[in-house]
Amino acid sequence: MLFKTRSGAVYGIDASLVEVNIAPRGNGEFQIVGLPDSAIRESRPRIRSAIRNSGFRFPCEQITVDLAPANVRKEGSAFDLPMAIGILGGTGLIHPDLSDCFFVGELSLDGRLRPIRGVLSIARLARKIKISKLIVPAGNAAEAAVVDGVSIYPEKTLTEAVDLANGNHRSEPLKVHASDLLACSPSNGEDYRDVRGQQHAKRAIEVAIAGGHNIMMIGPPGSGKTMLARRIPSVIPPMTFEESLETTRTHSSAGLLSNGGGLITGRPFRAPHHSISAAGLIGGGTIPHPGEVSLSHNGVLFLDELPEFPRHVLEVLRQPLEDGNVTIARSQMTLSFPSSFKLVASMNPCKCGFLTDPRKECSCTPKQIHNYMSRISGPMLDRIDIQVDVPAVPYREIAGGGPAESSIDIRKRIVRARDVQVARFAGGNRHTNARMLASEVETHCALNAEGERLLENAITHMGISARGWNRILKVARTISDLEGSEDISPTHIAEAIRYRTMDRKSEN
Repeated sequence: MLFKTRSGAVYGIDASLVEVNIAPRGNGEFQIVGLPDSAIRESRPRIRSAIRNSGFRFPCEQITVDLAPANVRKEGSAFDLPMAIGILGGTGLIHPDLSDCFFVGELSLDGRLRPIRGVLSIARLARKIKISKLIVPAGNAAEAAVVDGVSIYPEKTLTEAVDLANGNHRSEPLKVHASDLLACSPSNGEDYRDVRGQQHAKRAIEVAIAGGHNIMMIGPPGSGKTMLARRIPSVIPPMTFEESLETTRTHSSAGLLSNGGGLITGRPFRAPHHSISAAGLIGGGTIPHPGEVSLSHNGVLFLDELPEFPRHVLEVLRQPLEDGNVTIARSQMTLSFPSSFKLVASMNPCKCGFLTDPRKECSCTPKQIHNYMSRISGPMLDRIDIQVDVPAVPYREIAGGGPAESSIDIRKRIVRARDVQVARFAGGNRHTNARMLASEVETHCALNAEGERLLENAITHMGISARGWNRILKVARTISDLEGSEDISPTHIAEAIRYRTMDRKSEN
């Protein structure tokens, strides 16, 4: 007889309803239709073995599994469980009405359920279409349970899932309190207290994080650029529940959640190698999957040795840096991924790295220096609000003095500045100065006559573009927020101009 079960397929970070229709008849052939990928087609021996090793009889009739809608390609192993349930239901072993149930999970040969990717998106879909029960592998239960309005049943084997479908398995749905998860935000133990010297660079990082600005550090090898960057998560304000949910969805759809993990409560810090491809950075595939820019959503994307990245790879960053999302088009579908991240980049001042190091002589020719610096295009530099020199640390700063200011103290100032910005943009979808629109810059970044003259002089002599002018004003607004000032003073403008290192180098 015809038997129907329901499941979900993940496209991007969203899920779509997939109905699994089973029709046993004929000579024992088992076929799957509905644009399945190779992983789904290879599920047939897994399903047959799992059913038999769980103590059930696999039917001898021909079985046709239709994954509807038939015009959308499906991928992955999440359909193992709903197909197995449908086959057993078609033979009369399961209660025929499963309209209030969603099934997802991969089957092993012995009938155990293995975790899959994208369960959080599937749970949100189940809530949207008013499905009351979601049956998932036990390893995915904590992730799915953060979605209110759906009862999550973690099962370990096919037998347990069959018993639950028939009402014979009286397990209780898993309950998870998201507030408890957020209260346990992880820490990597790294602190700015450990960084000696580099006060100017630390100040630039504080301004960058407070206003949500992108930052690039330029300095010789060993000056502490990577050390400074890796401590940025210790000063970023904690995530809200919605930010945590967005971040978890993205990592779940990429299959990067740890087995048994729930919400991601710490902001992501991604540091891809410079050999990464454009597809690895932005995302891609026949059915597109998120890349590094999306995996760093609500966190930090750290690009060490920026000029070593191929130029065409860096250029694909321009859209997500500007829009906060990335769109990937394929012949069958177009998907969008969130990519609101803080870009933190570092680079040497020249190919050998010692152009600005007073202790070592630079071996580069002027042409080599020019070629090295020109690997980063002007439009790309314009999108990096803060560019700061990180010089070699003198011995007296390394050996002398007590511990530096802690990350906790820096974070308190950043949180206060962020609170000012949240109040400023209340009612909108922007929460930081870096995301201000042009009309909002005119409203919130008004200058007095002295500030206007200072900015005009800098733009005239440094050749700053209109986008660079706009970003100087945004950075100056953030500096004034850190100081608790309602007005932008010439001092704030002067500090913001100092953070345009690359513009000054171009002038020279």
